[in-house]
Amino acid sequence: MTFNPKIYGMLLAETLPGVISSAEEYDRVEEIFNRLMNKGEDGLSPEEDRLFDLLANLLEDYERRTLPTLARSTPLEMLKFLMSENDLKQKDVVPIFGSQGIASEVLSGKRAVSKTQAKALAERFRVSAELFI
Repeated sequence: MTFNPKIYGMLLAETLPGVISSAEEYDRVEEIFNRLMNKGEDGLSPEEDRLFDLLANLLEDYERRTLPTLARSTPLEMLKFLMSENDLKQKDVVPIFGSQGIASEVLSGKRAVSKTQAKALAERFRVSAELFI
């Protein structure tokens, strides 16, 4: 298939991609990105493929700008930051930790995150499990 600039322009007008400057904008762009990703590489038109690459770059840029300071954070600081960015309360992460008591101990710094919990948190927040260990 041949790339059609007109169709690509319509996709750009529909999605309005730009430099991401907030968690809300990140979520919006990521949702579009995930929809395209779910189509699979072979299911994308040339125009969608180019939009997919653009959105990937925008998401990576935002992560690069926000994660350097986070990379120096402790696992607990990282967890609290990600919960805040996603408007989550302790009760929202109880299923990951298995009980209210364990969630409370982790969030108060009395208990470290286990490898299993780190993996579940990584899946939930779409980040590396290493951030929580």
